[in-house]
Amino acid sequence: MTDPAYRPDPRILSLAPWLGDPVHAADFPETRLRWRNDRAAAHVGLAGLDDAQWIAHFGRFVPLPGNLPQPLALRYHGHQFQVYNPDLGDGRGFLFAQVRDDTDRLLDLGTKGSGQTPWSRQGDGRLTLKGAVREVLATEMLEALGVNTSRTLSVIETGENLWRGDEPSPTRSAVLVRQSHGHIRIGTFQRLLALDARDEMHALIDYCLTTFPGPAGTDGASPAARLLEHVVERLADLAAQWMVAGFVHGVLNTDNMNISGESFDYGPWRWLPRWDANFTAAYFDHQKLYAFGRQPQTLHWNCGQLAVALRLVEQAPPLITALGRFPEVYRAAMARRWCWRLGVIPRGVDEDSAMIAVCEKTMVDTAQGPDAFFHAHRGGRAATGILAEALAAYQPAHGEHPYWSDDLAQTLLIDDVEAIWADIAEHDDWGAFHAKVAAIRRMGQACAPALPPAGHAAADL
Repeated sequence: MTDPAYRPDPRILSLAPWLGDPVHAADFPETRLRWRNDRAAAHVGLAGLDDAQWIAHFGRFVPLPGNLPQPLALRYHGHQFQVYNPDLGDGRGFLFAQVRDDTDRLLDLGTKGSGQTPWSRQGDGRLTLKGAVREVLATEMLEALGVNTSRTLSVIETGENLWRGDEPSPTRSAVLVRQSHGHIRIGTFQRLLALDARDEMHALIDYCLTTFPGPAGTDGASPAARLLEHVVERLADLAAQWMVAGFVHGVLNTDNMNISGESFDYGPWRWLPRWDANFTAAYFDHQKLYAFGRQPQTLHWNCGQLAVALRLVEQAPPLITALGRFPEVYRAAMARRWCWRLGVIPRGVDEDSAMIAVCEKTMVDTAQGPDAFFHAHRGGRAATGILAEALAAYQPAHGEHPYWSDDLAQTLLIDDVEAIWADIAEHDDWGAFHAKVAAIRRMGQACAPALPPAGHAAADL
């Protein structure tokens, strides 16, 4: 590596003996580069890699200089659909590297589809190419809509035929690399509670407070209580980000909840075709546990599971206090993020919350989706009836962008995704995919500047 912006910092090695298992990547029959995110790579000094170097590192997983000598498959437990499962861990992915970005954040490079690990259970450790394409689209759209999300750094097609019960098979294979602020999960803490591993719990708390620093905690608060305060704030804000984006994650298990407050690990996600609290993304979520409108409640419940795990090293009262802040943090986050996407200046949480209720009712009454709604009423424009009354006192917040004059809003509904994939699957035509990414990024430019996540400075984005 010759780029001085590349700064390896494999801090997780201090936890590695009990946090993960050294593994080897699968030996794929081919490596065809399909996606490289040079915009994300530039922040960590990797954009200068030529394609051959890129494939060597992100398809064959030759270690990056000065970084992890061998990938780590991380260990964790978790509640899956609120049923505890101790038989979890990275089953088709691993932590490949850690690097500093241009704001000095520590970023993980983690994989999906990189082969079997000790935690694969009955799985083949692979990822479908369609799943990789979907993840690129999801992360690009979420980033454009101001959601704190992992970024898809790389997709390499790997030349295997995979059989899946939920899509036409055989289907093509790929390996994906994501760039994320961290891969420590609520389930990581749950595992340590189950093992009664007090020393390791203290070490993990210290690692998280250092790696994912948040606002100063209450005077005299213990490290465990400060960590829970930070996570509650981040996940309450993340829930608001999803709701304002009209996004349904689909699988909100505690092993899918990042301590850093990032959205990641995209499976059966969907965007709302219309505003519907009961809309569910995962076909196997028969009880609608993770329906769109239940996402804030679920993230609050997940924070409660972190509090339970932290009881290994902390008394209950400060944890209960931290957990109890979730509703107020969520309400405030909804207000500021709704106003941001609508392009108006906030007027205070109470007034903004009342305005949001009118907007929601308008979408329900008109069977309108959030993408179309926010596009049509950007800056408070084009409102009639009760919506006009609710928006009358609001002033536009940002300058105009040509995007807001487009006839239609950018969407990423299931039909959009299936059409893009059909071109790839049937004709190996990636034109619609690249055009969609470009269109989403243009929308992101129109929405900018994004709000920082809770507890972060604007420079952290």
